[in-house]
Amino acid sequence: PEPRTTQTMKGGDNAAKRESVESFPYVCHLVSDEREQLSSEALEAARVAANKTMTKLSSKDAFHLRIRVHPFHVNRINKMLSCAGADRLQTGMRHAYGKPQGVVARVKIGQVLMSIRTKDTHRAAAIESLRRAKFKFPGRQKIIESKKWGFTKYTRARYLELQEAGRLLPDGATVQYDN
Repeated sequence: PEPRTTQTMKGGDNAAKRESVESFPYVCHLVSDEREQLSSEALEAARVAANKTMTKLSSKDAFHLRIRVHPFHVNRINKMLSCAGADRLQTGMRHAYGKPQGVVARVKIGQVLMSIRTKDTHRAAAIESLRRAKFKFPGRQKIIESKKWGFTKYTRARYLELQEAGRLLPDGATVQYDN
């Protein structure tokens, strides 16, 4: 079987991902503040930290955690020897295409790394879990509270307005607009 990191990154969702869109109206995001590369190991460590904190502070089925970046970029290394007589064995920068060392996600400024949707009562727990996940990444990140309803594209007021009019069709963690 594949390593746990790869299995998780394929799905990217944790906890109550099957919960309907009405269940979790509150959303907060962990947003990158720098251009950088985040290793698959760092993403996995952050996911574990956020998941553990949310489970401890709320409950196992009280949230939906989504990893929003995927490690597709392969980092390579051209190993050099550092022993006596190494110059005889090595070719220097000739044929320098290295061996795969690991995979990373290339992240831009303002790109969302992780999102948590939950009930309004667990707002503080969601913020705390993202704060703890921040320590697993290099560079700076911000925690942003969204004005949207869950993982939908509608603000809370607009969502309730459309729901009352019967224009929304639930579609897993999001909704579809019915013409």
